[in-house]
Parts: sequence; structure tokens; C-alpha cells
Amino acid sequence: MSDDIEITREEGETKGRYRAVVDGHEAELTYSRLGNASIIINHTGVPDALRGRGVGQALVQRSVEDARAEGRKIVPLCPFAKAQIAKRAEWQDVL
Repeated sequence: MSDDIEITREEGETKGRYRAVVDGHEAELTYSRLGNASIIINHTGVPDALRGRGVGQALVQRSVEDARAEGRKIVPLCPFAKAQIAKRAEWQDVL
């Protein structure tokens, strides 16, 4: 994963998203809030121009880091996010 990917976060009452713009292309991870205790990751979208560059993984990692810092759990309904979290033993605490 590239550490130079800048990710911003937007969160409302019930939904939120992480957004990364790389070389003019936008990637995002969207989620729904389950109260204050959990989030449901429902979509990770990375344009073809950014595939293979670690952008999707960076979005999932940021969501894991934020969930951990905020004491939230993650329900990964998005197949990509679910697969990324399953690959990493160090991320299992947020499930």
C-alpha cells in the first residue's frame, strides 16, 4: 500500500464515506452507521485507472484504523473489504 494516498472522510448522521483522489481519479469506500458502536461497509469503488495501486486497500485500512480509534466494530458487507480484512490477522479485532 502506498503511504502517499491522501484519504478524506465525510460522515453524516447515518452514512459516511472515505474518498481518495489519485491522478485525478476518485475512489471511495461507503458505509452506513449502526448507532455509535458499528459501521457497515457496503461498497468500495476504485476506477480501472487506479486498480492494482493499493488505493482500495488504503481505504479499507483507514476505515479499520478509524473504527479501532473510535471503539467501533465493522460489518464488512462489501466483498472487497471483507476479503481485505480476512487476509490480515491484525485487523480482526474490529469485526
